[in-house]
Amino acid sequence: MLVPLAGAVALAVLLGVAAFVIFNRDHDCSGGKLPLRVVATPDIQPALNKIAGNYNKALHSIDTKCVEVTVAKEAAARTANALAAGKTGADFWVADSSLLMESIRSTGAGDALPQVEGSIATSPVVLAAAKSAAAKLSGTLQPSWVSMISAANVANVDGPGRKVRVLALDPQKNSAGLAALLAAAGTAREAKQDKALVGALKELSGQLASDSTALLASLTVKSGSRVPVGVTSEQAIYAHNTKKPESPVVALYPKEGTLSLDYPVTILTKDPQVQKAAADFKQALTTESAKKTLRDAGFRSTDGKAGDALTEDKGFTPETPAALDPPDGATVARMVQTWTRLNLGTRLLTLLDVSGTMALPVPGTNMTRMQAINRIATEGLGLFPPGSEMGLWSFSTHLDGQDKDWKELVSVGPLSESIDGATRKEMLVRTFATLQAKSTGDTGLNDTIKAAYTELTKTFQEDKVNTLLILTDGAGNDDPDGGVKNAELLEFLKKTYNPKRPLTILLIAFGPDAKKGKSQMEAVAKATGGEAYIAENILQVRDFFLQGMERRLCMPNCDG
Repeated sequence: MLVPLAGAVALAVLLGVAAFVIFNRDHDCSGGKLPLRVVATPDIQPALNKIAGNYNKALHSIDTKCVEVTVAKEAAARTANALAAGKTGADFWVADSSLLMESIRSTGAGDALPQVEGSIATSPVVLAAAKSAAAKLSGTLQPSWVSMISAANVANVDGPGRKVRVLALDPQKNSAGLAALLAAAGTAREAKQDKALVGALKELSGQLASDSTALLASLTVKSGSRVPVGVTSEQAIYAHNTKKPESPVVALYPKEGTLSLDYPVTILTKDPQVQKAAADFKQALTTESAKKTLRDAGFRSTDGKAGDALTEDKGFTPETPAALDPPDGATVARMVQTWTRLNLGTRLLTLLDVSGTMALPVPGTNMTRMQAINRIATEGLGLFPPGSEMGLWSFSTHLDGQDKDWKELVSVGPLSESIDGATRKEMLVRTFATLQAKSTGDTGLNDTIKAAYTELTKTFQEDKVNTLLILTDGAGNDDPDGGVKNAELLEFLKKTYNPKRPLTILLIAFGPDAKKGKSQMEAVAKATGGEAYIAENILQVRDFFLQGMERRLCMPNCDG
């Protein structure tokens, strides 16, 4: 009886030895530890840290060294800047968006950026509102990019922006903000809403939140009767709600579809041994266990599959949202440049016609031309942030003594600067409201343009878009005293204009006589790379303000 028992014990020992040999062949840590330093964006870092903990416990071995993964959190833009400067200490990088990577590739830092090696999760970019306020949006703002643009359009004074306040994330610092900008711009162009897009971007540039946490917290802050609506990632909403705020947030999915954060992986290390470890950890991120950990944290799988974290009772739509076609690198770079140019500082002098015809009534309204254009010009101030530099001259004939056809009403300077106890913006609003037409005045346009263009050329500022804006109801120059002739003015502008220091003229003419001077006014504007707009209806001037803003994106080569 002892012989079979001894054989069984011997077999068990042999099997145990074999298992030990096999296990240690795959988990041989005799050479010590092999550190793998992972850096990830703050939203996904906690989930990756959990996955890394399980990975480390499993004793993954590379060339007799056990891999030890650490996961640090850092904003993707900061990691990209460190990489460009050659100062990153990471071996393995998980950013939050391939769109960000594309925008980096278009810069000087792009040469230092290795190729992406796949994605590990997704999170669609959505609209967001406090659950308690979401019901108030019905009939005011349908979940769509076009509706969001309409609500944010600062020039649409009678639109849904009266009831909705749209908040955004800075696209230069936040990938969800960049994705939202690209999604909104793409759908706006398809809907032929380019001008509305410009008005919306100008408004949103002053409504930026530093990050998703700040944006979502502000959705519960009352703003009169206006309901705050933001744009962020689906996962950010989930993370916000897990903190059990007084008012949870719900996701609103744009009907046109959306773009998603896709969490691309980039292996940065040049060390062959660490590269093996990075490849092994990357493989571990594709296991079902790792995918579940990510879904439990509010992310979706790369195929859009949602987990138990994203259910309808929690304010989400589990089905995969419709996807917009992702933009190519050139489109991303162009949109980033558009945002940058649109938010450059402004130095603008407005020349306002106060000749006698400005006292004539505007058909279909109870306003004179002067009252209508002053109201529209005041609305136009809303397009510019407080740091913008603006000023106002009026012009007619003999306006400031016998020999001057113009008069400085508000000097050019920052809108927020104090003048006699009021800000410059308040002074401009007050001046527009009280300005009257000179009943006997003609239109001394040419003398005024030459004087203003000379002044702005002398005070040109390199870090701003320098513009001379002219608002007139005439057919061009009408100066019985002679003054500067049309040909003389054109010669002066062509000689003075410097494309390396572009000072551009935007001329907006309205009234029944405006078309008579169209060719001369267009020649004046084109001589400086600018544009002349002829309005058949004075209310069209609102649109022309936005078209003028659009030209900021291409100056000084808009017609090249």
